[in-house]
Amino acid sequence: MFNREGPISIATPSPSSSDTTSSNASSSNATSQKKPPVREKPAVRAGYYRERSSIWKYVLGAAASIYIIASSYFMYFTYSVYEVRPRIIALEQKQKALEAQQADLNKHLHARLSEFKESLSSEVDTTKQEITQRAAALEEQQKTAAARLATVQNQESKKLAAVSGEVSSVKNDVGSARADIQKTQSDLVATNANLVATNAKLERAMGDLGVQSGLIAHNGSELQELKRKGERNYYDFTLQKNTRTRVSNLSLVLKKADPKKSTFTLSVLVDDKTIEKKDRTLGEPLQFYTGRDHLLYELVVFNAKKDSVSGYLSTPKSAGQPTTP
Repeated sequence: MFNREGPISIATPSPSSSDTTSSNASSSNATSQKKPPVREKPAVRAGYYRERSSIWKYVLGAAASIYIIASSYFMYFTYSVYEVRPRIIALEQKQKALEAQQADLNKHLHARLSEFKESLSSEVDTTKQEITQRAAALEEQQKTAAARLATVQNQESKKLAAVSGEVSSVKNDVGSARADIQKTQSDLVATNANLVATNAKLERAMGDLGVQSGLIAHNGSELQELKRKGERNYYDFTLQKNTRTRVSNLSLVLKKADPKKSTFTLSVLVDDKTIEKKDRTLGEPLQFYTGRDHLLYELVVFNAKKDSVSGYLSTPKSAGQPTTP
């Protein structure tokens, strides 16, 4: 740290530029003048103390920096321990819980998926079996229908062959039939004459009291024709079973009706008495007397159903029209 130039010379470890210049100047002056060197103790000591002061400043600055860094790290560590660490632990616990829930969910989902696959597979197998069974049943029905069709076709072929034979025989009989038709035509002329006489007889019939009846109507249109002629008073009616029905100045009650046998039974309520007409036939005049003048009334039923009958009541013109109550 000390340099000698001449007999005695002292220099600082790192003198400043001014000190170095003055030292060089002094050395050059001393050399030029050849004077003995002078010791500069105060200047050397001042530079030394300045250097030591700078070193201490650096040491103190470094110590302060270290203190600040250590304090920051301590504060961060304290904050981590007392604030962040519990949160991290809580987050880790939540994450573990979520992972456990996710595992349970995956397990449950896998189980449900397995059940769904098994159910779907079972349903598919069942559907396949049903389709197979239906296909077999349809095939069997088709075979049965085909067999029936073949049988029917065979029968129809046989019938057609029989009809063809019958047609041939009919053609052979046509010649003889023509002769019979000509004979029949001649007979029809005589029959028509007989029918005219028969119709004249059928228009009038004998009543159940043995009295010759007037003209008889066998349907609604013939009844309208009788009304048009106006020889008697005519009242058409429809009777329901076991129901009392008012017709003109009397009442009628249907007891029973048999369409197959064309028979019926009814009761006539007139003049405070009941007249029963039992098991009578359609188109038969049912006769009874009523009133002070002992007038002859007639009932004719020309249509019968299971629970009802239809017909008309015929009264003399002298009976007049009934009054509406």
